[in-house]
Amino acid sequence: MYKKSIEELLDTENHQLQRLNKIVQEALAEEKLLSEKLIAFEDNNPSFVSKLADKVANFGGSWKFILSFLFFMLIWIGVNAWLLSPPFDPFPFILLNLLLSTIAALQAPIIMMSQNRKEEKDRQRAVNDYLINLKSEIEVRNLHGKLDLLMTEQMKTLFDIQQTQVALMEEIKDLLGSQQKTT
Repeated sequence: MYKKSIEELLDTENHQLQRLNKIVQEALAEEKLLSEKLIAFEDNNPSFVSKLADKVANFGGSWKFILSFLFFMLIWIGVNAWLLSPPFDPFPFILLNLLLSTIAALQAPIIMMSQNRKEEKDRQRAVNDYLINLKSEIEVRNLHGKLDLLMTEQMKTLFDIQQTQVALMEEIKDLLGSQQKTT
């Protein structure tokens, strides 16, 4: 009789562990699915124009560009001011100014395109972060609910185990009492 109730309690405990295992597996599958969706948002194959805009923006905003262009201007001015007797671009260096204006006019929109692309990526990352935070909040709420459910079931199982133990102890007490009366 008690063996059967103990086996039932163990079966109940086993069933609870299987349900918990299933819950954990489902949570891992959902996390993997969310990760795959977030990876899909990444721009893995930007167009050639976008790559070019990013490279121009990276180079145009670097010390390498500033120093190389300063070196180019110094050579231009030095060649036109001192080396060539009839300079091809005499002082006020109108051709150099035209070249600088053209470069600035072309470089500015390219840099803005790159910045716009980066802003769009940042917006998408913010949306992704929000979705992850929302998912985490929902998952925490679900976990609290699951823990409450498991605690309730565990308390019921513990009470059943305690009742079985008390019944066993009473039976042992009765057996010991009957053995003492016979001796």
